[in-house]
Amino acid sequence: MPFLQREDASIYYEEYGTGYPLLLLAPGSLQSTIDAWHQSPWDPIVELAEGYRVIAMDQRNAGRSRAPISAADGWDTYRQDQIAVLDQLGVRRAHVMGGCIGVPFAFGLIEAQPWRVSAAVMQNPSGAIEPRRVTGGFDRWREQLSGHPEASAEVLDAFRENLYRQLFVYTVTRDFVRACPTPMLILAGNDDAHPYQLSQELAELAPNAEFIAEWREGAAREAAFKRVREFLRSHTPAASAG
Repeated sequence: MPFLQREDASIYYEEYGTGYPLLLLAPGSLQSTIDAWHQSPWDPIVELAEGYRVIAMDQRNAGRSRAPISAADGWDTYRQDQIAVLDQLGVRRAHVMGGCIGVPFAFGLIEAQPWRVSAAVMQNPSGAIEPRRVTGGFDRWREQLSGHPEASAEVLDAFRENLYRQLFVYTVTRDFVRACPTPMLILAGNDDAHPYQLSQELAELAPNAEFIAEWREGAAREAAFKRVREFLRSHTPAASAG
């Protein structure tokens, strides 16, 4: 089974198909796992493996990945795992598709290594327009956490604060998005954890973004994911295109 060993962390990942690399950053809040894609309205593992080298991963302390937890953990902790997986696989540049928490992950990766992300599909972006106490996904993850004697209530409270102190899309600022040239396809959110207003604002700020309002069901779903395929194909380097 493919694991990345990084310091004390063991990060599980899987690969499917061949072609230009596509890194998947799954929905599910901190329970971001490969299996979460199978519950999505459109499973990119199934749909895109024929044309891409699809790389999917369980984020730390979700699914089959394990790592110690500290009060200093935050978005950068996850980002370093994601970069290390790409490094281990010899992937210098890739498309990225993120869902829910995968969108803040994707933006953080673009900020850290802008040369590494050739295009990004941002599905159902999580974030906050106004201050609010983050519950939901974090608390569900926290309740299911086991085997971590180091993760005291104080440590977990600090970890949550590190993640959600900044509003908007959590990992980057509006100024960053405004100046970010990475091609983006944004599939809008529609609830408190994934505000529609946030998706709209991302599309308005980013200089090279396209916005899809409806994508979950019926004809809108078929049209949206046809566009996902076209978008990824149009930004795949010519030497790598199938």
